Amino acid sequence: MMISPRPKEPIPGPIIEVRDLHRTYEVGTEKVLAVQGVDLVLQPGEYLAIMGSSGSGKSTLMNMLGCLDTPTSGSYRLAGTEVSTFSDDQLAEIRNREIGFVFQTFNLLPRSTAAQNVELPLVYAGIRSGQRSRRVAAALESVGLKDRAVHRPNELSGGQCQRVAIARALVNDPSLVLADEPTGNLDSVTSNDIMKILGGLNDQGHTVIIVTHESDIAAQCKRVITLSDGRIIRDELNAKPS
Repeated sequence: MMISPRPKEPIPGPIIEVRDLHRTYEVGTEKVLAVQGVDLVLQPGEYLAIMGSSGSGKSTLMNMLGCLDTPTSGSYRLAGTEVSTFSDDQLAEIRNREIGFVFQTFNLLPRSTAAQNVELPLVYAGIRSGQRSRRVAAALESVGLKDRAVHRPNELSGGQCQRVAIARALVNDPSLVLADEPTGNLDSVTSNDIMKILGGLNDQGHTVIIVTHESDIAAQCKRVITLSDGRIIRDELNAKPS
């Protein structure tokens, strides 16, 4: 399945640069150290898996990398921009411009068609209607769903819903695709199909991060970091991703 390369200018330097990142939550009178002193540098075009058991900090780290949350302390530069001190409005703007999200639960609007779901980031970005239609059609075609544009989520299989979610993640041409347990609700055959699409995106130059607790999914990525108690305990390259 052919997916168009990113037309944007190359990003000079790392796409992600995290230094001494911490995130602390207060639960009642207790402090939860969710992320503790994480350092991470990711170059454009990398294919990274973030692994860890429940409570390891991977979801918290994902939320900060995805600009859904801010660190308690430390630095986070995304595509050269320091975002660790951004306001909620600034984070929303950079999310829509730089990050495409793929979630385990798809997060599709049930009463909207596949095309309408894919179109949402473009609406938020203020793209004109004619251009939106062309980009939505191209995104759906790239994931093999050109003929399902007018179908609603309840008329699609789980795998097709996840393909719609991937098309939505791509339609704004983000610098980073962040997938949170993208195969968690899918059978093994459909999971492999979704991973082939994500791998294809990476082959075409997209930077892809997958958050997973499944070792067979992580094995298909080119680099794997493992978290425990809010710290990176391993950072390994997969010489031959499966």
